[in-house]
Amino acid sequence: MRNVKGFKKLIVWQRAYELVLDVYQIAKTFPKEEKFGLSSQTQRAAISVPANIAEGYERNHRKEYLQFLYISKGSLGEVETYLLLARDLDYISENNYQKIEEKRKETARLLNGLIKSLKS
Repeated sequence: MRNVKGFKKLIVWQRAYELVLDVYQIAKTFPKEEKFGLSSQTQRAAISVPANIAEGYERNHRKEYLQFLYISKGSLGEVETYLLLARDLDYISENNYQKIEEKRKETARLLNGLIKSLKS
């Protein structure tokens, strides 16, 4: 990302955005009957992560920013649950699950770091 400004410069936002792209690719492989179920829910939870990081960043107060970061953190928990379910239903392979789970964990680690730095 060249010449990035604002929330787009945040590594956590960049990783969360990459996670969304991966989730959308994986959700395409879910069975058609899941289009309005697990596929949609997983995508909505994933997009909530960078969207809330961005919205919080654009707010005027640290307290509001933290509130949106906590919402992002909750959405990451939803993503984790939906991906586990997709794996256990054999909608995604163990290998694909492990790859996306690593990205989700990295995003969570970065998000926790940002929250910690804003609280101190």
